[in-house]
Amino acid sequence: MSKKEERRKRRELKRIEKKEKLKEFYNEDDSRNITDKVLIKRLFKYIRPYMKNFIIILISVLISSFLMSYLNIAIGWVITMLNGEDPEGMFVSGSVIRNIFNFAPTISFGDITKICLFMLGLILLSTIITYFRGLALSKLGQRILYDIRGELFEHIEKLSLSEIDRTPVGKFVTRVTNDTNSLSDLFTNVLINLVSQITLLVYGVVFLFLLNWRLALIVFTVMPFIIVATFFFRKFSRIQFRKITHCRSKLNSYLSENLSGMKITQIFNKEDTKEEEFDELAERLRKEQRNAMILFGLFRPFIYTLYLVSTVLIYYYGSVHVLSADIAFDLGNLTSFEMLNMNLFNPIQSIAQMYNVIQSAFASAEKIYTILDTKSSIKLSENPIKADNFRGEIEFKNVWFKYKEEWIIKGMSFHVYPGETVSFVGPTGAGKTTILSLIGRYYDCQEGEILIDGVNIKDYDIYSLRRNIGEMLQDVFLFTGTIKENITLRDDSITDTEIIEASKYVNADQFISLLPDGYNEIVKERGNNYSQGQRQLLSFARTIVYKPKMIILDEATSNIDTETEVLIQDSLEKIKSIGTTIMVAHRLSTIQHSDKIMFIDGGKIVECGNHQELLKAKGRYYNLYMLQYE
Repeated sequence: MSKKEERRKRRELKRIEKKEKLKEFYNEDDSRNITDKVLIKRLFKYIRPYMKNFIIILISVLISSFLMSYLNIAIGWVITMLNGEDPEGMFVSGSVIRNIFNFAPTISFGDITKICLFMLGLILLSTIITYFRGLALSKLGQRILYDIRGELFEHIEKLSLSEIDRTPVGKFVTRVTNDTNSLSDLFTNVLINLVSQITLLVYGVVFLFLLNWRLALIVFTVMPFIIVATFFFRKFSRIQFRKITHCRSKLNSYLSENLSGMKITQIFNKEDTKEEEFDELAERLRKEQRNAMILFGLFRPFIYTLYLVSTVLIYYYGSVHVLSADIAFDLGNLTSFEMLNMNLFNPIQSIAQMYNVIQSAFASAEKIYTILDTKSSIKLSENPIKADNFRGEIEFKNVWFKYKEEWIIKGMSFHVYPGETVSFVGPTGAGKTTILSLIGRYYDCQEGEILIDGVNIKDYDIYSLRRNIGEMLQDVFLFTGTIKENITLRDDSITDTEIIEASKYVNADQFISLLPDGYNEIVKERGNNYSQGQRQLLSFARTIVYKPKMIILDEATSNIDTETEVLIQDSLEKIKSIGTTIMVAHRLSTIQHSDKIMFIDGGKIVECGNHQELLKAKGRYYNLYMLQYE
């Protein structure tokens, strides 16, 4: 094989590889293709609560559009009268105009002035209606946008953790911000303007046929070309805008992930690599947006060309009417006809221009409905049981659970009695944290039953179930705000006295009281201005202030200094007295006094007993204990 053939083969392989890579990139798009009819029907439900306002806006559109269309006829009157003729055959006879405006038999320039003032009145009235319509429409659009965002955020909150885990955070952010903004343009600008342009289009068609139906038919010879062009533009533009929304979503997801992990990027000096990856995604978005512009750049000039063709036809055939002294069609009629033709094609071009926004909005709506149509894997009971006060009895009966294909929990059964402290230990990935998530019903097991106080947790009201369970996690999340707001989670029903008591109970008050603003001290994003131990104490206070009946602790003492650990250990001893306590810990010093310790491996309980019993058995727990203390 020659070098030239080798180079050609490498280029071909590179081209195929790039094509496959792009195919894989767009195959990651999880949005469903929804027809325009279905989308319009679903989007219309957001207008329904404001139907009264919407109808008033529509009426104003009909009035202002009619005034602007009829203005073209009035201009024809003026031209006809300037030629010393009566405007016969233009929806009104000369005698009617004389009676309305009190004209003399011979029309003077003063009479023309009256006509012009009448036209200015039409323009002023139409402008005033349009102004107030714009204000009402902006308010209506923002209300609708508020409803959509609220529904979307509320739905995301109700998804189970399995759905949340499968979706990058940046994608959710894109849906709630960028995609709803696209719908904002649809409701605040496009919707009523579309109705307005369609109304102008209808008025234009009607008036054209009333002026001269033969000439109107000549104009309509270009309509089949418009219909065909619109069909193809609609088809390809929707595909293009789907690609744009997908690229934008990927870019936002990448940004969200890498901004959160910027410290790791800097530690390993991977700034250049990350910049290249970002540039690749940004370039893909730029190319797709450019392709959309090219597509629209072809469509609109094509429509304008058809308008020019129709104008030439009007002047050619209209001049024949005028020159043949057709009484029903003079120079004024011809002028009005051409202006109406302009008002026929201007809406078509405006609709074409809005079509970009419509397709972008519809593509975003598909993305939004992909989220809204995602059903939570947590199925709520039709007649849920309110859990007001748990005794704290927990039982697993042959529970099986998997996140994807591999089983994480395999036929697990155990019994925790009210008031007991039970701890789970074992290697990473054994299923310890999964057990805690199943108790709080953040996931549902595929097989078996989980009972609390003898009742299947699927029969409980999920909100009251979780309210009775206080959870403290290894990775403490603090929200931007104040310490007080992070303890109460902005629940105004919790008093300052309760906040201070809970903080003192878990020893958090010791460091809070030393802060300049105390409980009103600012918490920055994710609590980065506090140590790991301080964040953990705040999470303890947050849990205690809600007065749970059961406590779950997931690695609550990991990654903290020795001094803070003493405070936390003291807090843990107090917390255990609240009720049933379930713990996961790698530090065996934390769990030595548990009533029961279960060693988990491979999704099964391989050992169970208290600390002394397990040491005497010299099994897995004994080996782990010796490993830590050696």
